Amino acid sequence: MELSGKVIQKLAEVSGNSKSGNNWRKQEYIVETPGQYPKKVCVAIWGDKIDQMPMAVGEQVTLSIDVESREYNNRWYTEVKAFRVEKTGANPGPSNNMPEVDTFYSDSEEDKLPF
Repeated sequence: MELSGKVIQKLAEVSGNSKSGNNWRKQEYIVETPGQYPKKVCVAIWGDKIDQMPMAVGEQVTLSIDVESREYNNRWYTEVKAFRVEKTGANPGPSNNMPEVDTFYSDSEEDKLPF
C-alpha cells in the first residue's frame, strides 16, 4: 500500500530490548494526507531503516506501508509501518518566480464597465 502526504511532526525515537535480548529502535512520524478532508496518520519506521530513510518536518513524501494489527490483553492495536520512503517534492512555499500582475486600472472612460 502507499500513503502520500506532508510530514507535519517527528516524534521522539523509542528504543529498548526485546524478550529475547535484542535491541530495537522505532521512529514515528505524523503524515497529513492532502485533499478536502485531510487525515493525520502516525507512521513508524523500525531499526536501521531510521537512518536509511530520514524524513524532515515539511517534506512531501510517498510511503510504501504495511498495516498490521495485533491483540494484547483482549485489545487490538494497529500500527502503520513504512518500508520505503520517496520524497516527492520540496516544502511548498512562496515562489520568487511570480510574474508581475497588472492592476487593470484605467482612468479613461472607454475602459470602464457599465455596471
